[in-house]
Amino acid sequence: MHTLDLVDADRGIEFIPGVPLDTRRGGTSERVALVLPGAERAAEDAAFLDALAEEFTVVAPSHPGFGRSPRPGWCRSVDDLAYLYLEWLDRSGLTDVTVVGLQFGGWVALEMAVRSCARIGRLVLVDALGVKLGGRLDRDVVDLFATPHAELDRLTYADLRHALGDLGAAPMEAVLELARNEEALVTYGWEPFLHNPRLPDWTWRISVPTTVVWGGLDGIVAPDHGRGLAGRIPGARFELVDDAGHRPQVERPEDLARLVAKSAV
Repeated sequence: MHTLDLVDADRGIEFIPGVPLDTRRGGTSERVALVLPGAERAAEDAAFLDALAEEFTVVAPSHPGFGRSPRPGWCRSVDDLAYLYLEWLDRSGLTDVTVVGLQFGGWVALEMAVRSCARIGRLVLVDALGVKLGGRLDRDVVDLFATPHAELDRLTYADLRHALGDLGAAPMEAVLELARNEEALVTYGWEPFLHNPRLPDWTWRISVPTTVVWGGLDGIVAPDHGRGLAGRIPGARFELVDDAGHRPQVERPEDLARLVAKSAV
């Protein structure tokens, strides 16, 4: 098992000059996976990243404003994040990269792919946000900003043992990271709520093999939404992960890593 290390804990990797991001990196494969997280704490993705590093060299940044990554003043939208990671791919010289977008990170991955797939070899979207398929008054996504944490836990996880639980009894560091991530999510996704109204008009531009993965018990965004998203991406394949909620990478890390590896064959 490859255990991912934090790269330069004080500054992280500079994805573009002047933008250091708290980043975990591991694996020795020639195949590279860029993993774009959601709003979960970094520790929650550890088992998935370790499993994925058996098949890929994994690069997993915390987005600006999340975790310990600073957010420069100009970085205020998901568009900004997409351009930041596309620029990093261009500067890296990497090609045929597998981009894995987890929840909010799935939205970022979609915004990248509709702009340019020049260095992206394949796309894996896991319970991805960013696309609204319902009508103007339909709620595609549970209101993450107004729902009490205890209820969010029940909607997010099929097995509540994976949840942080009572915040009053949780470790202070974990609570602070959660709060910072939620603040960043508000910055990027408050209005319009966790989607780009124009994004569905451009998904036809995604020109790489795409797998849409969904937790079968996702209470935040229903699996039918995932099927609808897959139907809007040319040639996309839909995979359901049983016994997992909104974050399959937390509840079924090895199964999800296998699906990602399968998509790269």
